[in-house]
Amino acid sequence: MKSGFVALAGAPNVGKSTLLNRLVGERLAITSAKAQSTRTRVEGVRTAGETQMVFVDTPGLLDPDYPLQAAMRSTAVRAIRDADVVVHLADARDGMPRPLAEAAGLENAPRAPVIVALNKTDALTPAAREALARDQPEALLISARTGEGVEALLARVAAALPEGPFLYGADDLATQQMRFFATEFVREAVFEQLEEELPYAVACEIEEFRESASPVYIRAVLYVEREGQKGIVIGRGGARIRAIGTAARARIEALAGGSVFLDLHVKVLPHWRRDAAALRRFGYAMPEE
Repeated sequence: MKSGFVALAGAPNVGKSTLLNRLVGERLAITSAKAQSTRTRVEGVRTAGETQMVFVDTPGLLDPDYPLQAAMRSTAVRAIRDADVVVHLADARDGMPRPLAEAAGLENAPRAPVIVALNKTDALTPAAREALARDQPEALLISARTGEGVEALLARVAAALPEGPFLYGADDLATQQMRFFATEFVREAVFEQLEEELPYAVACEIEEFRESASPVYIRAVLYVEREGQKGIVIGRGGARIRAIGTAARARIEALAGGSVFLDLHVKVLPHWRRDAAALRRFGYAMPEE
């Protein structure tokens, strides 16, 4: 038997979350055209035969401008350091990425084997794809959106995994609780419904989660940084907050397999993205911790 943690690492917006969902066959990680939508690690489990892979979606590797981004980068670096295998994902249209140790700010290369995968090959012309394959023979060319090359990636990962017993049940698809995914799906709806920079100023906290209720009752609070942002999130006559709730509830119900009552509220928490205490409250680990 073989098993281990497989970190999906790379720059923001290269398709790590889409790839995680493709690999585990379930929509666990939120996806968005906006960069930096992933703020913490999301784990999905794929078990086939005698091999179990625990894929870890990570925030994009970036140079942080404020404490939230520093926490995000720290989360990604920890995942790289702890992984048994690392998939270094990059946008195929940009060619080969810089070495992972350099991108992650590591003094030494990761202890785990690193597999370079160039994603979004469906956006390349056939000629460009052939040239890339010829110029970068060690890299895997994949498309998380269409599934092209994913089986070859799985084979490469399986070959690199250490021997060992399964870490989770053979039927498990995720390691985190439904409460975590409810938070993530609400944030995903926020990224879809709100424009420009506002989604980055929104945090979600689950205040109450009653699985024994029918339907399941979830009370969630969206925190913004300024009073003016609160009105935008609520919308005229509450239209925007209802749209966020409708989209988020549908995704939570799809994963939970049952009805959900999602009770959304909006509050102001000034400058939470730069407040270490607020970030810890929302579950983010600061770099020094």
